[in-house]
Amino acid sequence: MDSAVDYWTARALLEWQVELGVDEAILDAPVDRFEKVEEPVAVEAKPKGPPVPPQPVEVDPAQEATTAASAAVSREALGDAMQAFEHCELKLGAKNFVFCDGNPDARVMIIGEAPGREEDLAGKPFVGRAGHLLDKMFGCIGLTRSSPDPAKSIYITNVMPWRPPANRTPDAKEIAMMLPFLKRHVELVSPDFIVLMGNTPCQALLGKGGITRIRGNWTEALGKPVLPVFHPAYLLRQPLAKREAWADLLDLSARLED
Repeated sequence: MDSAVDYWTARALLEWQVELGVDEAILDAPVDRFEKVEEPVAVEAKPKGPPVPPQPVEVDPAQEATTAASAAVSREALGDAMQAFEHCELKLGAKNFVFCDGNPDARVMIIGEAPGREEDLAGKPFVGRAGHLLDKMFGCIGLTRSSPDPAKSIYITNVMPWRPPANRTPDAKEIAMMLPFLKRHVELVSPDFIVLMGNTPCQALLGKGGITRIRGNWTEALGKPVLPVFHPAYLLRQPLAKREAWADLLDLSARLED
């Protein structure tokens, strides 16, 4: 209490305020209610519980394959890019990467399905029984994988460079992720003719199967003349189909001569 105001004076002032209707004391000093007051800044409350981990970014294997394949400026670089590709689980169970065989300058490029057991062991396409039959078939029209002459040689690859378990047919997802590499392979080799052996390469490049219906019918893919034919493995199971296969080879030979 201020020493200048005695008890009786202070009591008289208090009683006077009570008579005026003052019944509550708020502050010791007056407050200007018209003065602008800064609003307090709201602080966002942090959520309780453990932090939410960042969600993984979804990867498109086909898009990554397209990027990797486009960057390859040679067959060797393409092979390296395919071996570095981590999205095809077939490589986990395969013994070897099977890329190609034959003369890369050949006018004829043969595309098969995928390596089998013998191919997986050797690291080369078409070296088993089916491969021996393939060599005999094309040898009959003067073409071999060992000839240095582009007009008398063949170049061989597959849609899939790794052997599927138990030689099963590659599924659509596996074909789609490896297709950009196959397309780039064709671009780099630039053959005059492409021979598709069996349903899988036809599905990959033509978007359709049913080899018994479409074999022998010339079509086009990737800007190249394409001939679907029976796979040699099918001919080993169905010897009577060799006559149709021979007719397809004669047709190819005639195209090469023209």
